Amino acid sequence: MRVTVNADSHAVAKATWRDLPAAQQPEYPDAEALRDVIADLESYPPLVFAGECDQLRARMGAVARGEAFLLQGGDCAEAFDAVSADHIRAKLKTLLQMSAVLTYAASVPVVKVGRIAGQYSKPRSKGTETRDGVTLPTYRGDSVNGFDFNEKARIPDPERLKRMYHASASTLNLVRAFTTGGYADLRQVHAWNQDFVKSSPSGQRYEALAREIDNALNFMKACGTDPAEFKAVEFYASHEALLLDYEGALTRTDSRTGKLYDTSGHMVWIGERTRQLDHAHIEFCSQIANPIGIKLGPTTTVDEALTYIDRLDPDREPGRLTFIVRMGADKVRDKLPELVEKVTASGAVVAWVTDPTAISK
Repeated sequence: MRVTVNADSHAVAKATWRDLPAAQQPEYPDAEALRDVIADLESYPPLVFAGECDQLRARMGAVARGEAFLLQGGDCAEAFDAVSADHIRAKLKTLLQMSAVLTYAASVPVVKVGRIAGQYSKPRSKGTETRDGVTLPTYRGDSVNGFDFNEKARIPDPERLKRMYHASASTLNLVRAFTTGGYADLRQVHAWNQDFVKSSPSGQRYEALAREIDNALNFMKACGTDPAEFKAVEFYASHEALLLDYEGALTRTDSRTGKLYDTSGHMVWIGERTRQLDHAHIEFCSQIANPIGIKLGPTTTVDEALTYIDRLDPDREPGRLTFIVRMGADKVRDKLPELVEKVTASGAVVAWVTDPTAISK
């Protein structure tokens, strides 16, 4: 768990991306208040550690080589009022259940990544929203402003960045407790079935599979085999690195290697609306050693994809870069094959992930 802060390296890293344009950033009315919040965040402990990020990068390397499967899931946007043991356990339960099914059916390791503990921000297509002749700033997620449609709630408030940090810390604390404290033990496989599907055909099929897993575990135990890996799981946190003031404030220098890590999450990604090659999000992510994802929409060209590799994965390290394809069912068959072919021909070994959300026309 090796992370210390080197102030000089930290300052140099921030300066490069701060000089570039950055899309989807809030317009805070009080610049001094924002500076104070950033200073506070820079003094806070990291939420994740360099060694954990390195471990996930190695796991993602196996995914990129076809030796493992990635399961990533969570909310489109988290809410501060949903940080509770019940909410977090329900999310974890669903992912553990899906992971058990995939592992048993495919007979390959499943890398489990939650879209959790940091997904409090929302990119928006418009900066304002109008209702009944009243125009206000759009809701950009709990990390920026409030959902209620009134002037006070919609003003971007930098104090919400600190609330995001504390909400993420609480969430990660619960996730770590669940995944190492017995709840993720594979023998709990029956307990992971969600109540609302237990009586459905899908729930019944899952229970049949769970009984098969139970039988296999009992057989192994009878043979004198009881691996520790069955009692806990590796679980990683990811989110879109949208708000660069927050991500930059939580960037730390690894005391062992001197590399920079965004300690707000194990894996961060660049969204469809912020993947401009000459903008700050690409520059920021090019400097950190975390596993990085980037959304590829239907307008992505082959040249763009290859340039993303050059910028974000110049050493061609399997596990460093993930392409998250979000093209819609009506376009993916036409657009994706050429991208995969040309990226593969370039020699890059990236992980390909499907975001099943449809793109509106």
